[in-house]
Amino acid sequence: MLNTKLIHPDILEVLARAGHGSKVLIADGNYPASTTLGMNATLVNLNLAPGMVGCTDILKALVSTIPIEIATVMSYDKAGAHALEADPPIWSEFRQILGHHGGPTEFEFIDRLDFYEVVRGPDICLVIASGDQRIYANLMLTIGVVK
Repeated sequence: MLNTKLIHPDILEVLARAGHGSKVLIADGNYPASTTLGMNATLVNLNLAPGMVGCTDILKALVSTIPIEIATVMSYDKAGAHALEADPPIWSEFRQILGHHGGPTEFEFIDRLDFYEVVRGPDICLVIASGDQRIYANLMLTIGVVK
């Protein structure tokens, strides 16, 4: 019997093979997960319906299972036609969940096109596609060490 909130067998299998420095992407419902999948990554589709399963639900399960060293988000447009006036609200939810479990509460930021390139890279072991429709809900986690 597992003593973790996470019970998805495919996700557990990938995490069991991963190590310090491996990266996991929780992808929002707008993220092109199948066309940006890296050579070492496994894609797990949890996008059941719009809004289901959410990125914060996935994060809550992951933080109960793996140590998280770095949290990275896709930076948003601060000027121009699609500019946001403030950080996306989901980021404060991410910070709260991560902080509650001893993870980082500050993010690293990567521009959108560079973010796609990082996700295509060899360090990404797992991409979890969610049905979350909130903007800028993509969260890349770097696995830390067990202390």
